[in-house]
Amino acid sequence: MMNTLFILIKRNIRLFFRDKGMFFTSLVTPAILLILYATFLSNVYRESYVTGETPLPADVVDGLVSGQLVSSLLAVCCVTIAFCSNFLMVQDRANGCAKDLLASPVKAHSLALSYYIASFFSTLLMSFAAAGLGLCYMAVAGWYLTAADVFFTLLDVLLLVLFGTALSSLINFFLSSQGQIAAVGTIVSAGYGFICGAYMPIYSFSSVLQKIVAFLPGTYGTSLFRNHLMQGAIEELANRGMGAETTELLRDITDCNLYFFGERVEVWVMYLVLALTTLLLLGAYILLQYLRQRRTRR
Repeated sequence: MMNTLFILIKRNIRLFFRDKGMFFTSLVTPAILLILYATFLSNVYRESYVTGETPLPADVVDGLVSGQLVSSLLAVCCVTIAFCSNFLMVQDRANGCAKDLLASPVKAHSLALSYYIASFFSTLLMSFAAAGLGLCYMAVAGWYLTAADVFFTLLDVLLLVLFGTALSSLINFFLSSQGQIAAVGTIVSAGYGFICGAYMPIYSFSSVLQKIVAFLPGTYGTSLFRNHLMQGAIEELANRGMGAETTELLRDITDCNLYFFGERVEVWVMYLVLALTTLLLLGAYILLQYLRQRRTRR
């Protein structure tokens, strides 16, 4: 079984990188997003720091803005790239290849895991490249990160890619045509950044909407990136004499602090929510693949 799984994974990864259009799109998307964020969002973020009653040092504001931009970039890319790399599963279904595989001795869980693992590795490679690009941008714009911050940021990338791949696997399971791929890709690319708080801080949402997005796991992924990419700049403000009340308010308005019906969510709980959700999504995806194989063989 392991040999079959390895062969399927190798095949799926090779096909992804052989598709030059999909590979190139996944590779350049983070760079394009970073340019767009730095061009259009940076001024919006900067104004939110400089228009308050307490002026913040310009160099620290640069660190806050760059951290917020890069956290938004990674929160979106880790999920949207997963949908791109996972479209192979839909393509196999559209051209009948998946049906042939399910009719063969290949087990349903092996086929399901092969798509998931191959998509995970492809997405992880692209997301680490996006993280490297973002960290280079922060080194130029404003660097207040420690080695621990960088380590936990890469850990966040790993966890959110696991989640994004599981989510895309489950959603793509129900797709069967190129048109559906294009429609879902457009919806995810346009809408995910808003519902996960990457484009607009959740703090600025209405109270009802804040309660709704508190149930969405992607929200916690964004907050994890915020915590690890902005914590250094916030601590620098504290070191320069900024009061605890001001720094705590800053953590609130940047979504470093998230609240679930008024109770602050700890960082370890965010990790737990993402991990458990990933396992549930992956389990549901494998179960659906197994049930489909049973219907195919009848």
